[in-house]
Parts: sequence; structure tokens; C-alpha cells
Amino acid sequence: MDLFGETLDWETKLKPILKKYKNKKHPLDYQNPYQLLVMVVLSAQDSDANINSIAPALFEKFPTLKSLSKTDLETFLPYITKVRNHGTKAQWLLDIAKTIKEDNNIPLTMSGLTALKGIGRKSANVILRETGQPAEGIIADLHVIRVAPRIGIIKESKDGNKVEKDLMQALPKNIWSEIGMAISFLGREICRPKPKCPECLLTDICLYYNTEILKN
Repeated sequence: MDLFGETLDWETKLKPILKKYKNKKHPLDYQNPYQLLVMVVLSAQDSDANINSIAPALFEKFPTLKSLSKTDLETFLPYITKVRNHGTKAQWLLDIAKTIKEDNNIPLTMSGLTALKGIGRKSANVILRETGQPAEGIIADLHVIRVAPRIGIIKESKDGNKVEKDLMQALPKNIWSEIGMAISFLGREICRPKPKCPECLLTDICLYYNTEILKN
């Protein structure tokens, strides 16, 4: 079997993880689209756990975009000092708040979200998935970048945008919304940098397992 072959029905092959992780909420512990937006921006190159730890105090002080739009950098910064690259992210979020002003003005399209400071395609895909919007791409976070080539869906690349583009070409659009997070959860739980292959649901179709593990 050619694990990179065009004939592979990836929707069927990936069904075990699509079923396991279907509709599972993102690890960021948000309560509404405003909190999700802020936490997604803050989580870039940082851990979800760290962002979750600072969120309660942050959102108690700034419960809405409107409240955030009325503050200044000096007031806002102390709430996110534990976040990596917090100075730049603070500027992005204040710019977003002043641009949008109200929670119900948060754009829920790829073009609308990526027009905002600090939001690229990965972040936009997360927001679209979590708010139940039609998928316009596939989440390609650091777990997906590692795991998707391991499985054999795409060739390896460190470029998240290229990984997303390759996945969009390889996978049918009807699974775009869920497959990114499914692969991400697999990467968080099982397909770690040192993978726990015996626990994996995809060993029968996994390129890494069939070429690296079984031959050793």
C-alpha cells in the first residue's frame, strides 16, 4: 500500500480519530467568542495551560471588548505579563478592541479574522471551528505540523501555512472543520514527540508506525 497514494480514502482512514474527538472543545478554557479571541491571540508561541491560568483575573477586569477598548497599555499589561511576547500581544489586542469595539462585532469569517492584528490562518481556523462556522481551512498548529506527516497524509514541513494548504488538498472539505483538532488532540495525547504507538487508533494506516516501528 502506498501511504502517500492518491487512492487513499483519508476520510475513512481517519474516522477513528474523527469519531473520538468529534466536537471536543479546544483546550483553551474560554466562555464566549470574546474570551476565545483574546486567548487565541495570547496563546501564540505559548501554552494553552499558561493562558488558562491568567484568564480569570484578565476577564474579571476586562469582561468585554468594550471594556478592553477603553483601557490603555499601562493598565492592561500587568494582567498578561506571564504571557510570552506580552508587549506585542497587548498592542494587538488593544488595536483589535478599538477596531471592533463590541463583542457582537467579532468577524466570523477567515478574511474578517485575518484582517485583525495578531490573527493568522491558524488562529482564525480555531475561532471558526469553536464558534461553529463553516470551515475555510484546516487548523495546523504545532501538533498537526508534527503528526500529519507522521501519519503519511502529507510530506513534512515546518511551515504551518504550507501544512494547511497540503492538508486542504489531501482531505475532503466536509472533514476540514474537525480533522485539524482531531489530529491536534492525537498529537497532544498520544502522538507526542516520543509517540505512544501502542495506544494509537491509527497504527494500521500510519506511515511512521508501518515503516519505523514495525521494521525495528
